[in-house]
Amino acid sequence: MHVSLPVGASTLMGSDTAQGFGGPIVVGNNFSISIVGESKGQCDALFAKLSDGGEVKMPLQETFWGAYFGSCRDRFGINWMFNCAL
Repeated sequence: MHVSLPVGASTLMGSDTAQGFGGPIVVGNNFSISIVGESKGQCDALFAKLSDGGEVKMPLQETFWGAYFGSCRDRFGINWMFNCAL
């Protein structure tokens, strides 16, 4: 299941995680929230705040598909993905 919600000039998206993708499914890791940022700077700031006390899964970096992307798990166990078109 997926959801997309415009928030200002950004988009907040969510998706569920199927069994077998990323380890055992437990409450908290059974979905991801994705933020489409306005800029690399906005993604850097949000990523720093949400990963503080959690776990960086993939540092923010430029990707082969032409985006600035990274992912983390916050201190509450929620998975976050950040994407910004370059």
